[in-house]
Amino acid sequence: MTLDHLMETNVVTIVGKISGEKKFSHEIYGEGFYVYNMEIPRLSETVDNLPLTISERLLVGLDLKDQDMIKVEGQLRSYNKFIDGSNRLVLTIFARDIMPFDGEEDLKNPNEIFLEGYICKSPVYRETPFGREITDILVAVNRLYNKSDYIPAIAWGRNARFSSNLNIGDKIRIWGRIQSRKYQKKFNDGNVVNKVAYEVSISKMEKVNSEDENKTEEHTDL
Repeated sequence: MTLDHLMETNVVTIVGKISGEKKFSHEIYGEGFYVYNMEIPRLSETVDNLPLTISERLLVGLDLKDQDMIKVEGQLRSYNKFIDGSNRLVLTIFARDIMPFDGEEDLKNPNEIFLEGYICKSPVYRETPFGREITDILVAVNRLYNKSDYIPAIAWGRNARFSSNLNIGDKIRIWGRIQSRKYQKKFNDGNVVNKVAYEVSISKMEKVNSEDENKTEEHTDL
């Protein structure tokens, strides 16, 4: 797989508002990285609060402040972090470019993601108490230096039925948005902790025919 293709298998564009101050995340080979929280508007007038990781080199000449509106292009990355006595999969949007907010035009599609990867865990199909069909999948997306990002995604309706029949190793392409979801975790001692999960909400997906990657076996929309 070529370098250019690897860059095209995980593409994120978000437009939103910086919320709060930056926090130092980590350093690699002398390069520091910082995390911001971004509020991304939904059509429902609520917002998704998403973590954004930015290199200090990309921040040169930028004075990002709380409430600033920006447009970001990058990738959705994952890594393992030891939290509360166990390893957890942590997701963050890794910024590759930051652009000034260009008004209402940018807000027409403020949260877009495209992924091309492989099913790496058996899909889990379920129905809500109101009868809505949902399937959870985990997609492995290759990137540079023989690494992979493991991205949880959720499919609805016809996409849920379609993805419930996928097998480990199947290659897929998905389009959608990144969402944040609040939930509560109850511990054995009775304590309840509020947590936030991040996942890709799928709007369109297709399975890639392994014999000819220019063809697709099936294509579904919501």
